[in-house]
Amino acid sequence: PSVVLVETALLPETTIVGEGGRMPPATVIENDAEGDVLAANVFDPAEDGIDFYESLESMLLQVNDAWAVGPTNLHGELPVVADGGANAGVLTPRGGIVVRPDDFNPERILLDDVLTKMPEVPVGARFSRPITGVLSYSFGNFKLLPSAVLPEFTGGVVSDTTFLRPSDHRITVATFNVENLDPNPLDGDDDTAAFGKLARQIVNFMDSPDVIGLQEVQDDSGEIDDGTVSADLTYVTLIDAIAAAGGPAYDFREIAPLDKQEGGAPGGNIRVGFLFRTDRAIEFVDRPGGDAATAVAVVAGGSGPELSFSPGRIDPTNPAFEDSRRPLAGEFLVDGRKLFVVVSHFNSKGGDTGLFQRYQPPVLGSEVRRLLQAEVVNDFVKSILALDPDADVVVVGDLNDFQFSAPLEVLMAGGVLTDTMYALPVEERYTYVYEGNSQALDHILVSPGLFKQLSGVDAVHLNAEFPVLNRPTDHDPVVAGFAFENVRLYLPLLSGGIAP
Repeated sequence: PSVVLVETALLPETTIVGEGGRMPPATVIENDAEGDVLAANVFDPAEDGIDFYESLESMLLQVNDAWAVGPTNLHGELPVVADGGANAGVLTPRGGIVVRPDDFNPERILLDDVLTKMPEVPVGARFSRPITGVLSYSFGNFKLLPSAVLPEFTGGVVSDTTFLRPSDHRITVATFNVENLDPNPLDGDDDTAAFGKLARQIVNFMDSPDVIGLQEVQDDSGEIDDGTVSADLTYVTLIDAIAAAGGPAYDFREIAPLDKQEGGAPGGNIRVGFLFRTDRAIEFVDRPGGDAATAVAVVAGGSGPELSFSPGRIDPTNPAFEDSRRPLAGEFLVDGRKLFVVVSHFNSKGGDTGLFQRYQPPVLGSEVRRLLQAEVVNDFVKSILALDPDADVVVVGDLNDFQFSAPLEVLMAGGVLTDTMYALPVEERYTYVYEGNSQALDHILVSPGLFKQLSGVDAVHLNAEFPVLNRPTDHDPVVAGFAFENVRLYLPLLSGGIAP
């Protein structure tokens, strides 16, 4: 169609968000509404983040000294805070911003690529010049649409390295979500390079933990829905990649699920499983009988509690796990000392309403399932401790919730477990970054007796803070060390010496 210019006018002055302009609320998103914010009688942009941004919608805004608190995501979005983070909540040592029970960081500003291409930016990057754009609202969030190519940025995170390493008297246990890992390059999601990247992270940055609880291991055919449920090739490919990266020999244990019963990508049959080193005095206790639908039990053995079969799935037919990953229990001997390990992957947060959506506080519909799943695992740990209150039990996994959340409180109920995330400073309690909020979804919890042996915990920041194209998974691993004075974990060499 033809366009006729009728009149021109000057745009309103640019509004600075931050110092020298309008300061966004630093803590509260909405505290005046219970339910539909449109029905609330209070509009408070000075205190409520949702009202603050609503008051600026469609206006031309300027952000000075923008600091990236999240990486560029697949949707071309980049979360930043103004003024180099000077007025932002608790910043991580690496430049992110952590969530807390009463603070989900309304000062975050989400840049979107509607008008210009978004560069691949890591957490901690800082932009050299102001960013100007129009504030919009879409997909349940306020978004600033930069009107020009973003200025150059400097800095950004580099890969973290754990301070915890296995020793002759210390075992290290880790949890790692490997994000839909499979060896099939023909399933539309070629993970060939991911195996090498994950292996190098395990060897070079996690220092080859003794036991690793894995989540999101896919079957051997990946997302091709052909009835395959075995993931033996997936595990072996990762184990071989670890060896190729200069790491030690590992073995694995798992129980394959029933086809299309665990959720995740259709046809992928994701599940949890164990990797464990075979060059140390760590033995997996193989006790046959476990399958996809049979519940493992805790029974009294000659040396205290033991699993009826190992590995074994915990209450796999419980409705709490419908279309979700079943937790897996395994029994280990650490130079003869018994260790029970449970690896879990709780129900995702899919379906919850967002932080800046119409209904406040956000509706956490997915939490109901996680509460039930947490109760099942809590009961299982209680059954071990009922036979031996000093038993060494560790629960690891992607629990899809925060250390202060209701599901984690249920998981720890009765004092049977302690989340080692609390052993970290507040600013380091995160394994995942969502829309600029650094948060802990991956956890290692331990029984009271084992907590006394805790020699350190480390969220190893390797993935969550980096742009999608530069990482093999979206989760950071967590490593915990436990000091066992009366064990010898390095196996004797043929010469009779002890491995270094």
